[in-house]
Amino acid sequence: MSIVDHSSFISPEFIIRAATENWEQTGAARLRHQVFVEEQKIFVGNDHDEIDRTAIPLVAIATLAAEPADVVGTVRIHQSTPRVWWGSRLAVAPEYRRVGRLGAELIRLAVSTANGCGCHEFNAHVQLQNVPLFRRLHWEPVAEVNLHGVPHMHMLASLAHYPAICDPATGWFSRARRG
Repeated sequence: MSIVDHSSFISPEFIIRAATENWEQTGAARLRHQVFVEEQKIFVGNDHDEIDRTAIPLVAIATLAAEPADVVGTVRIHQSTPRVWWGSRLAVAPEYRRVGRLGAELIRLAVSTANGCGCHEFNAHVQLQNVPLFRRLHWEPVAEVNLHGVPHMHMLASLAHYPAICDPATGWFSRARRG
């Protein structure tokens, strides 16, 4: 009998939805720490701030045998003033960055959720290396800004490309790209 090494297994299916369970919220916090504190070293200790009190965390969940298994992507959204929304802390686990459209799916859920809440403007400060992705997803650059010592682009989403979602906890399934 052979033993299969599952350490390099990458799930072919993902659930994209609002984080409603404690394990999903904990997984999102763990992933943000991994990406923004340990990997990118943008923050020391943790990346939590006042926005976390009101933000809606969204997650990409890898599945195992079609069941939710682990948070492998996250973003948070919040309303800064009436009808003006922001997305921030977009993170995808390193081993999942090349297998699918997880970042794009999280962005779609973020803007569509805000649209479902009556958003008339959706903003994000995007690290410069991610600007091409956002442009492909119908975002426009506004101005370059420096946040936490890292250059970012303030960007605005074209809301017409994001249909309103009123229940982000329902979410959807997404399949990994082949090849």
